[in-house]
Amino acid sequence: MRLSSLFAVGLTFVAAAILCLVAAGFAVSAVEDSTEIGVRQSLDKAGHHWAEVEADGLRVILAGTAPDEATRFNAITVAGEVVDAARVIDEMHITPTEDLTPPRFSAEVLRNDSGISIIGLVPASTDRADLLDDLEDIAGTGKVADFLETADYPVPEGWADAMRFAMVALAELPRSKISVEAGQVEITAIADSREDKSALERKLTRAAPAGLRLGLEIAAPRPVITPFSLRYIIDEDGGRFDACSAETEAARDRILAAARAAGMSGTATCTIGLGVPSPNWARAAELSLSALSRLGAGSVTFADADITLVAAQGTNEGLFDEVVGELENDLPEVFALHAVLPAPADDGTGGPPEFTATRSPEGLVQLRGRLSDESLRRMAESYAQARFGSESVYTAARIVEDLPADWPVRVLSGLEALSKLANGAVTVLPDTVHLRGITHDEEAKAEIAGLLSDKLGEAEDFTLDITYVAPPEPEDKAPDPEECERRLSAAQQDGKITFEPGSATIAAASQDIMNRIADILTDCQELRLEIQGHTDSQGREEMNLNLSQARAQSVLNELRARRVLTSTYVAVGYGETRPIAPNDTEEGREANRRIEFRLIRIEPTAEEQSTLDAVAADTAPGDTETEEHGNTEPVMETGSQAEDMPAAREETE
Repeated sequence: MRLSSLFAVGLTFVAAAILCLVAAGFAVSAVEDSTEIGVRQSLDKAGHHWAEVEADGLRVILAGTAPDEATRFNAITVAGEVVDAARVIDEMHITPTEDLTPPRFSAEVLRNDSGISIIGLVPASTDRADLLDDLEDIAGTGKVADFLETADYPVPEGWADAMRFAMVALAELPRSKISVEAGQVEITAIADSREDKSALERKLTRAAPAGLRLGLEIAAPRPVITPFSLRYIIDEDGGRFDACSAETEAARDRILAAARAAGMSGTATCTIGLGVPSPNWARAAELSLSALSRLGAGSVTFADADITLVAAQGTNEGLFDEVVGELENDLPEVFALHAVLPAPADDGTGGPPEFTATRSPEGLVQLRGRLSDESLRRMAESYAQARFGSESVYTAARIVEDLPADWPVRVLSGLEALSKLANGAVTVLPDTVHLRGITHDEEAKAEIAGLLSDKLGEAEDFTLDITYVAPPEPEDKAPDPEECERRLSAAQQDGKITFEPGSATIAAASQDIMNRIADILTDCQELRLEIQGHTDSQGREEMNLNLSQARAQSVLNELRARRVLTSTYVAVGYGETRPIAPNDTEEGREANRRIEFRLIRIEPTAEEQSTLDAVAADTAPGDTETEEHGNTEPVMETGSQAEDMPAAREETE
């Protein structure tokens, strides 16, 4: 009886414990469910639908992938408003951020008389100390200002070649600005003369690595005009300039306007240069041209600040005195006027003494007429032989007494002036020197006017009848890039460069077209050229890219085998990325399988002045003052695209 009672009590306790456990489990589940539902509803209301909620007893576990760190933190905050924040367990992740776009590496180097400054963003792997050492070697005693920043990104293709070439160019250009980007260099510089400009352009073009896009803008400075001269004549043919100099475009326009008001017809120009004797040059010229116009005929000659006004023979003496008096009073300071009214013509029957020298188009020179003594004859002959060549001079002048005392100066000055012409004649008379002929130098007329004004003196008269004719093109002159492009285009229209099936070997049938292209490129000489290989879209993209590269290189090798200078050529394969026709027809695929010859050129950009430009303008170690340059043309690697046409058949799998 006692055992049964004990068993019943124990069984009761066990049943009670089981019921407690079951009740506790239900209570915990109810708490977890209510907690999870409450947190879920709060997160959804806050827009965090991506978040996953799991309740584990008193803990609330948040999972899922948040778009960013701020959103993840906000989800934790929302959950902490529903339950105790200490119960929130964060197991959320953040969406991986995309790789940042690499920066555009670029540098600008400025060089002038004060030194060199460099500014820009370069790869962190750049050997900065070595770069600064190179700049210090180039600058010599000048300062080097370093404003470079670095970024730890991979070095872009073409950056190293561009920087090396920039250092080469900088050493050649003491006044320059060089902009460097990956695969591209743009140069703006000033040369000492037109000859130096041409030489620098040739040298830098040769030195540029193949494939580098090179922009050249080298300006030649204004010439120094000595003496600063102007000569204007009014005769029966109207008004005209023998020489005209001006210091600025504005001064030139004022002088030409005054000349038109004085009766000049047709077009004329003034050489813009350095050496003006006074800032009032244009004003003095206006007054003098107006005075000559009032006289009706004659000439006015400027040699620096000395002005010679020669009236026509027979000019009214009263008018001459009035005009000269007003001009003397009105001329700006510094300028000195010498006015000449020729004596009336002599009715004597004897002709004036005369000396003539002629130069033929073949270069033969004859000296005829009168010379004052044997010493002058030997002097004139020796001078002519030195100027024109000892084998080209024939002397038939005779010695005559009682010639003017300045006859030797007039004769030698006339010979020197004749040497400036390609062919022509000079006639020396007691009261004038007349030079006529043809020149290939646009500035020769002004130079001769200045020469005769200086040699003959301010009171002497001379006339110039000089015609400018453009110099003949040298027979071996290379065609310009556009002409080369046209020739390559014409050659490819007559035939295609084809290859053996599935290989980069040029087919035997294409040897003739290769020979024609080689001949064209030999004539073109220095040409920056990209030989491009293209395929259709059949086959794997990587295979097409490799095949196009191999075939472009094969064409380059064939040109080298034909002794074409290819140091400025580069072979590039573009695969199927640049179709010129649809790839869904055989005709289109045939057109896309081709070889093209393209001129390497600077790609135009629409960017405004960069921050580098603005900062560089303020941080250059010194300013080189430059004036507007007349007659300068920017020199840039031209790159008109050749016509798209089929040129090579690609055999792809």
